[in-house]
Amino acid sequence: MSTSDPAPETADRVVEEYVLDVRIVDDDTDERYRFEAPEHTDIAFDSLTDARLYADVYFDVNGFVEEGTGERGVPPEVVQAGKDTLAAYLMTLPWADRDWVASFFGSTPTEIERYLTWVRDRADEVRTEVKTQGLD
Repeated sequence: MSTSDPAPETADRVVEEYVLDVRIVDDDTDERYRFEAPEHTDIAFDSLTDARLYADVYFDVNGFVEEGTGERGVPPEVVQAGKDTLAAYLMTLPWADRDWVASFFGSTPTEIERYLTWVRDRADEVRTEVKTQGLD
């Protein structure tokens, strides 16, 4: 009969790992996905899709400060980045969905999808450039 020590209990599991110490962690204790980045406030999402989109927004604007957003609104870096980045950020909020964001911008859900694609593509470019330059 063989015995083995039980694996140490870890509630957190890294789901996505990005450059610059940014990652998404699955918190098994409350079934949420935490976005983690250096010097960034704690924020969690019910959906992995939302957490990934939030990470894309983060890289699209080269990082931003989320702390205090509830008191001051959307982070200025996100607003200044343009309509597509703002739409992507709004899509990560728990009370917003594609139809609401489309209505907010006076556009269609198809156009919002196009905005999200642009943000994801730019975020991928930023992450690739960081790797290429060896900054990760």
